[in-house]
Amino acid sequence: MKRLIGLLVLVILLAGLCGCASRTVYVLKPPPPPRVEVKVTRPAPHAVWIPGHWKWKRGRYIWVAGYWELKPKGRVWVPGHWRRKPRGWVWVPGHWRR
Repeated sequence: MKRLIGLLVLVILLAGLCGCASRTVYVLKPPPPPRVEVKVTRPAPHAVWIPGHWKWKRGRYIWVAGYWELKPKGRVWVPGHWRRKPRGWVWVPGHWRR
């Protein structure tokens, strides 16, 4: 019985790891130039503008609009960007950095 429970726990853990694994998507055509966005009024003094970007979805680029986000204390926003690789274009997500 203990062996069965241990095996069940192992299967659940492995299934969780597989679900979290990310895969790199290579896009053969380059993204369009960024759109010019009109920023709405800053909602709070510590809000940071997260610029819009092109996202690859269902075989084409779609625009994701920029937005304001409250800045975590001691952090700086590093914008996402498309990077050219030998196999194609890859999206590097934006993130908060200390």
